[in-house]
Amino acid sequence: MSRRKTFRGLWRDGLAILDGGTGTELQRVGMPAGVSPEAWCLAHPDTLSGIHRAYLDAGAAILYTCTFGGSRPKLAPYGHTDVHAINRDLARLARRAAGRRALVAGDIGATGRFVEPFGDLPFDEAVAIFREQAAGLLEGGVDLFVIETMLDIQEARAALIAVKEICRLPVMVTMTYEADGRTLNGTDPVTALITLQALGADAVGCNCSTGPEAMVPLIAAMKPYATVPLMAKPNAGMPRLVGDKTLFDMAPEAFGAAARELAAAGANLIGGCCGTTAAHIAALRTTLDGVAPQPPRRRSLAAISSARAHRIFAPGDPLVVIGERLNPTGKKALQQELREGKLALVRRMAREQEERGADLLDVNVGVPDIDEVETIRAVVRLLAAATPLPLCLDSARVDTLAAALRLYPGRALINSISGESEKMAELLPLAARYGAMFILLPLAGGEVPATAEKRIQIVRDVYRAARRHGFTKEDIVVDGLVMTVASNPRAAAETLKTVAWSAERFGARTVLGLSNVSFGMPERDRLNSAFLTMAQAAGLTMAIANPSSDVLADARRAGDVLLGRDRDAAAYIAHATQTAPSVEPVPPAADPGSPEERVREAILDGNREEIVARVDAALAAGIPADRLVDDCLIPAIVEVGDRYDKKTYFLPQLIAAAEAMKAALARLEPLLRREGTARAHRGTVLMATVAGDIHDIGKNIVVLMLRNHGFDIVDLGKDVTAEAIVAAAQEHRPEVIGLSALMTTTMVRMKDVIARAADAGLAAKFMVGGAVVTAGFAASIGASYARDGVEAVRVATALVGEVRSDQPVM
Repeated sequence: MSRRKTFRGLWRDGLAILDGGTGTELQRVGMPAGVSPEAWCLAHPDTLSGIHRAYLDAGAAILYTCTFGGSRPKLAPYGHTDVHAINRDLARLARRAAGRRALVAGDIGATGRFVEPFGDLPFDEAVAIFREQAAGLLEGGVDLFVIETMLDIQEARAALIAVKEICRLPVMVTMTYEADGRTLNGTDPVTALITLQALGADAVGCNCSTGPEAMVPLIAAMKPYATVPLMAKPNAGMPRLVGDKTLFDMAPEAFGAAARELAAAGANLIGGCCGTTAAHIAALRTTLDGVAPQPPRRRSLAAISSARAHRIFAPGDPLVVIGERLNPTGKKALQQELREGKLALVRRMAREQEERGADLLDVNVGVPDIDEVETIRAVVRLLAAATPLPLCLDSARVDTLAAALRLYPGRALINSISGESEKMAELLPLAARYGAMFILLPLAGGEVPATAEKRIQIVRDVYRAARRHGFTKEDIVVDGLVMTVASNPRAAAETLKTVAWSAERFGARTVLGLSNVSFGMPERDRLNSAFLTMAQAAGLTMAIANPSSDVLADARRAGDVLLGRDRDAAAYIAHATQTAPSVEPVPPAADPGSPEERVREAILDGNREEIVARVDAALAAGIPADRLVDDCLIPAIVEVGDRYDKKTYFLPQLIAAAEAMKAALARLEPLLRREGTARAHRGTVLMATVAGDIHDIGKNIVVLMLRNHGFDIVDLGKDVTAEAIVAAAQEHRPEVIGLSALMTTTMVRMKDVIARAADAGLAAKFMVGGAVVTAGFAASIGASYARDGVEAVRVATALVGEVRSDQPVM
């Protein structure tokens, strides 16, 4: 029996039991802080084998290799460079322990860096990092892979692609969610599910960060849309510090009982993460024995996603509008910007279409004499952070689509795949490789079929070919093929027949490029809106159109109401009662607002491309540098923080805004010093990730935010000993010391630092944070808690005030 069939049998025949925590178990049996767990386990193989065997005896059907930190970026700080051998040997240890009693999953964790387009780690470099680790695990004899504790959907994509590029073994992927139900980067569970299952994950779920009760709604949210089994690996409650040890507060019996709710919500594979032991897994086994599994409820799903949002194309839903304006055809200003490598107009057009009600954005960069591949990559990088709208990738070039699909941090819609044999041979495997939906264009032989019957035959031919690559009708959107009625009065009728057949008899979603119907005719909006309403009645799912057209917007909303696709006419009433005037596209040559407003807008938009030019324009208009800082930049970055708190902004927007702010301040600070108006010193903060912890994503974000708000920062980096932190504090005399930790095994080092600082007589206040740190833990060690970079600014401001008020007046 193949490993894939064996894996499928585990969750189809019953609930599959996974193993429990490894890091916390290693800590319990004596692994010291400040070492690589992977290297320590190779030096103490019997200890690791004992943990594996305990989980086997408790009933685990899948063991994870002890390679969570086995990638090159994680091993390098400890001086280990033989990534392949380390992963191979740890896989062999698990393999020997498991024998034939359980499957072995090669464990791949995060690198500790954000991946392009959200961070500085190039996407293909991330894929290469994970491919190197996966190759070692594969040689070590793993039966499948697990990619776990992912904070960033793009990093999860990179790891999944890496594994799929070297083997056909099953791959499980679990994300880690914050208390608000999103990852640190703002991805909700359904969005992550859509992206990962389409890309080829064999199971999707969540692990770490919380106990089993808080995972129930995450699993429940995913279950209706899952085409793959769901998995959950919660912690044993929340961590607390007892003496020098991090303990978890959920006993095995309570953990096992809580897991019944996970199974009821639809989890198919259940295990434990931090704080769980063999006793917790045994309790799971006992509680779940005999509980009937809930297999996936669907075979496929018509849905696409971005990094922060998704769109499910359910029958009877309102019409979907694909914004058409990000296409340089007929747009000289956009053509010129793309030739010059500028993207300001792309950003503006994307924002305008989002504000006007577009659901997706069509993206085409087909301009002669440009590097189309690099241009589409640049546009995807920009739009991934600038808008939550999913993208429809539109190109006649295979290499352009390949580059965009690889980098895009979601499930895209391809526009389009036609019936030409060469196009199908090139594009169907590409779409399948990256899990994309695609628009089926019923063209073949270089001619436009004049009748619906001929178009229908091409649809059938393409679908037959697509099925060989694993596509279903849920993955296909049929283009009705709109031609102008100016040259053929029957054109609209043939298109509507094609739409009706595709929707009613074939059972696929449908799309039209709406404005083609009126080409060459006067009063085009009238024809377009009438045609749109007729197409909606025929079963149209989506239209490629300009969302800024009031006439089309009115027709769209009215059609949805009359066809029963707008529940309680809610969208129609909201649209009809809007009092704002029509928002027409802003000509690229026009600069809306005052110079200060344009600088503020650049911060809010995270517009790193234009911020310095806008600052220069404001200076040229006579606005003093100190006024720009005090009245424009600072209020804007504060507003960004407020939006982040309200969850209308997420981490990508926060980072982009902070980097734009950093660029603006770098331009203005020499002028401020020259004019004697330098920003007031708000205090000094010393920042460090504690010993044994090489994760510094969160700490780096805090540093960026504090610097933008006028604090002087001493950044010691990651894996910093208590002695080094205290020595640096004695040298720099900060008012605040900020400590970060991502792992439960290293958060205890925070207490050591605070104790040493007290012994040294330091007056600094402490601020702590990190994924596993809680307000309760912070209070127990005498520190203030900051959950993120925005809150860190407020906490640091308050702590500096306390320190200064405690100092004697001279």
